[in-house]
Amino acid sequence: MIVYPAIDLRGGRCVRLIQGQASQERVFSADPAAMAQAWEQQGAQWLHLVNLDGALGDQAAANMAALSAILASVTIPAQFGGGLRSIDDVACLLDAGVARVILGTVAVREPDVVAEALARFGSAAIAVGIDARDGRVATHGWLETSDVLAVDLARQMAEMGVERIVYTDIQRDGTLTGPNVEATRHLAQRSGLAVIASGGVSALEDIRTLAAQASAGIEGVIVGMALYEKRFTLAEANAVANRIERGA
Repeated sequence: MIVYPAIDLRGGRCVRLIQGQASQERVFSADPAAMAQAWEQQGAQWLHLVNLDGALGDQAAANMAALSAILASVTIPAQFGGGLRSIDDVACLLDAGVARVILGTVAVREPDVVAEALARFGSAAIAVGIDARDGRVATHGWLETSDVLAVDLARQMAEMGVERIVYTDIQRDGTLTGPNVEATRHLAQRSGLAVIASGGVSALEDIRTLAAQASAGIEGVIVGMALYEKRFTLAEANAVANRIERGA
């Protein structure tokens, strides 16, 4: 199972929010590129990058500059999401060197954009972000909750050719209260998609529990606050994830 260190960008800085609330921001670095280099040096296989300003509908020029600096400073691949609304957005990011683009709100509001992205760039370059509150999909930086069930959206995306989703339980995100393993496993099993879990990881035991569900379709986990607060190291998380995969 792949452990993805998260770098959430807001105003060009690396921050973390609690349950996506802009009013509850903690700044962890004013130099996201240096943070990316640190994660690579500590053994990261991938980076998970989020444009929080874009997701919240704000101007995000500083975040785009930070993204460019990150991509120029590391050799490992990065996935990127937040505020992407058009096929041009996707093309620009892939051209810039992003390995995988995550489409969120647009998957609910304009699924044809997802279909076109898959046709043009292939399923390896496109993932769908499904962020849920009480089982229903939230959109526009989690400010709105739709009537669409997360499971229904996942199955719709699978029928379109999506192979991978990033699933976030909003009520767990940034809280260090543990991931919603049951909901994540249920989503993977019902949709048949590979799922990257996000939200709430607080201890190595959470990594161990998620890695044990690899056969159900959970292929990765995004970790943010727990790493920044030094609850455990990335090397320790990788070791646990790899040990479970080997059956040790």
